[in-house]
Amino acid sequence: MKLHLVRHPRPLVGPGLCYGASDVPVADDELARACACLRGAALFDGAHDDLPVYASPLRRCADLAQALRPRRLRLDARLMEMDFGRWELQPWSTIARDEVDAWAADLLHYRPGGAENVLDVARRVAAFLDELRHSGAAQALLVCHAGTIRLLTQITRLTAGATLEQAALQAAQTPHQIEYGALLTLEV
Repeated sequence: MKLHLVRHPRPLVGPGLCYGASDVPVADDELARACACLRGAALFDGAHDDLPVYASPLRRCADLAQALRPRRLRLDARLMEMDFGRWELQPWSTIARDEVDAWAADLLHYRPGGAENVLDVARRVAAFLDELRHSGAAQALLVCHAGTIRLLTQITRLTAGATLEQAALQAAQTPHQIEYGALLTLEV
């Protein structure tokens, strides 16, 4: 199976703000730019019109997916970015240093802002991927978030004997270099 992963366009949030599950919008010009870039890819040449599309229901993903493939779109909350609870939309500089340090010391289990932890997110992403693998689709387009893409990348690389916890920790420890609106294809 081929997974075509697209990160949402740059959202309208101030610099230095923590956001994950917050439903922040994307400027119209950013959405148009991302659509124009993606439509230039072979994936959107008309030969893949039957490609199923899944997206996080957060506007920054759903709006792009709707603009690209409205007829085949299914929104799925399991593709959402991590929920940072009370940290959401707070400047990183105002989040207590001891809380950030506690998260850094236990990336897998600590709940930033009292909400989800990385393992929670990995479980829901893995459940989505397992269901998709059993759907019979040869390929799918997923419009989601950098954190979700990092998890999907690590989960699809699991080898015999490796655990979801190991994949989740690897994803959390890997600095992301996924541009807004970028397209990445994985063989699953």
